[in-house]
Amino acid sequence: MGDRRDIPLPKRPYELSIVLVRPQHPGNLGAICRAMLNFGFDKLCLVNPLCSPDEEEARNRAKHAGRLLDECVIYDSFTEACSDFGLVIGTSGKRESGDKTLFRHFLLPWEVADKLDNYSGKVALVFGEEGMGLATDELQQCDFLLTIPTWEGYPICNLSHSVALTLYELNRTSFISSNLPDSKFSKNLQIDRSLSPELRRLLRQSISEFAKSLEGDVHKKAMFEDNLQRTILRGLPIDNEVQRLIGAFVEATTALQKLSGNQEWMSSRRRRIE
Repeated sequence: MGDRRDIPLPKRPYELSIVLVRPQHPGNLGAICRAMLNFGFDKLCLVNPLCSPDEEEARNRAKHAGRLLDECVIYDSFTEACSDFGLVIGTSGKRESGDKTLFRHFLLPWEVADKLDNYSGKVALVFGEEGMGLATDELQQCDFLLTIPTWEGYPICNLSHSVALTLYELNRTSFISSNLPDSKFSKNLQIDRSLSPELRRLLRQSISEFAKSLEGDVHKKAMFEDNLQRTILRGLPIDNEVQRLIGAFVEATTALQKLSGNQEWMSSRRRRIE
């Protein structure tokens, strides 16, 4: 279930590297590698790491993403790391007020994702060390800053969680914007959350015929039909869900007609709705 499949990484217009400045805990380092590969990213850079990518805990937490630890690039300084990228995005959980507000002008993850969709080049997404974050001079070397919209009562995420949340948003945007429409995974999904007008008509008709086959007076049947239609459509079902519902309602209607002695089920043997 948790195996690494031998398939290409998703194609994106930009080339993203995760840059970790002074990471301290090998467990976080390994967890970050796993999160990166979960969302289709595999370039990792370390600046003055305080733990080794060869530590056992890092390897254990990375699982099938150990290759990222083998291939990571290590820099002696943040300035050196920045020189290899055309765009450097810093991250911080400190949302300060007063004079520092202009300095810490943040974008949210989905805003960054939208920007990167129109960018081609090498991008560094930079995270500071656990418990400290990026220093002021390091933030000043970044082109703009990103923050995760956490609750103000406890705003600072674990480092590996911060990386995972941000990469999720980048991958979600790529997925929706068409980079992954032909994948085996996406073929089982309907990314467009919509219902075709024809299926909407057939669903409403199948519900109506189902309601009419129930016991009770006309008023009771009409009320049931209205409630059922509104309940189902309020859930915003998509095409493949509605197709299954239509089939179920047709089968149920046919069965109720048979049980009630309605001869229509014998004459038409309905398995579909017109």
